[in-house]
Amino acid sequence: MIRLALSALLLLSGLAAAAAVLFAWTGVYSVGASEGHWPVTRWFLEFTMRRSVSTHAFAVESPPPFTEAMFRRGLGHFASACAPCHGAPGEPRNEVVRNMLPPPPDLATHVPNWRPEQLFWIVKHGLKYTGMPSWPTQQRDDEVWAMVAFLQRLPELTPEEYGPLARGKLLLPPSAPEPMSPMGPLGELSRSALVTCARCHGVAGEGDEAGAFPKLAGQSRAYLLESLRSFATGRRPSGIMQPVAVELRGETMEELATYFASIDPAAMAGQEPGGAAAEPGLIRRGEQIAMQGVPDRGVPACASCHGGGSPAPSHPLYPSLAGQPAEYLSDQLALWQKGARGGTGAANIMARLADGLAPEEIRAVSAYFSSLPSVGRAASEQASR
Repeated sequence: MIRLALSALLLLSGLAAAAAVLFAWTGVYSVGASEGHWPVTRWFLEFTMRRSVSTHAFAVESPPPFTEAMFRRGLGHFASACAPCHGAPGEPRNEVVRNMLPPPPDLATHVPNWRPEQLFWIVKHGLKYTGMPSWPTQQRDDEVWAMVAFLQRLPELTPEEYGPLARGKLLLPPSAPEPMSPMGPLGELSRSALVTCARCHGVAGEGDEAGAFPKLAGQSRAYLLESLRSFATGRRPSGIMQPVAVELRGETMEELATYFASIDPAAMAGQEPGGAAAEPGLIRRGEQIAMQGVPDRGVPACASCHGGGSPAPSHPLYPSLAGQPAEYLSDQLALWQKGARGGTGAANIMARLADGLAPEEIRAVSAYFSSLPSVGRAASEQASR
């Protein structure tokens, strides 16, 4: 009886498979997006998607504490990469996007149906048979969590709140001078690219008040140029920066790097040290690490390569850390420890040294460098003479 039942089951399965192949061969089912799915097909695909996400999200660790800086980073990427399809507060999806199959959902109404871990899995891995791609690099969970931090607040954002944050400092004030580099006015392509840069970093590379993005003003041209090239090739993994950098021509990268390097951050208004609110004791501990290192673990003084307040970094490919947001610096050191940070030819040096720092030491040294006023490369080199 068991053998008969198994034989019957195999026969029925074979007939069903043959019927499915025959059905596909006839071409009766239309794959045209204009006709949509049959209700049973739509239900089956939706059911399969939800069950798959729920199952795979079990392996996702609990989310980290969401910060304002994470929210801003997620918003910046959403405004440029996600809003064109999903819409945004005050920016509905256009009719062309609505005719996609399946149409990208209005996330403000769909996000509450998912847990943070499930949103993380969707953003990181994307969804098959839709226009939802996977995150450009699978190494940057910190960026994916930043997107989740933004999505968690998206349903409550009003157009009046979202608009100014999404635009950032995209436009120069009417009284501001023409963006210039030492080579003269920025070219048309570079001006267009500058708008994209300014959404997060500011027109003058000053960053933002939440400390979500690094300050570009006054970094060396060599470091900025090599960073853009590394983002474009994926040598420095970033799902946020790679799509931006890969669109830039070589001459545009060079002009942007020259432009931001020529700006003196000390001459800009509102350049208060980003770490001024940190505990004095934490900053003192950070200064000790920055100036003396951690000898018993083979960690040299950070200042020997990156400089301190006014001394310039010892090599053009070493970034100046003074005045950078503490949270950003901590995140970068954590990426070095995880092997998810690279870029310039000097990257192998930091990859070895970061492992010698404990989490509390990372927090301390980040607070110290953030407490220093930003000083441009040219100004710091002059002061060190």
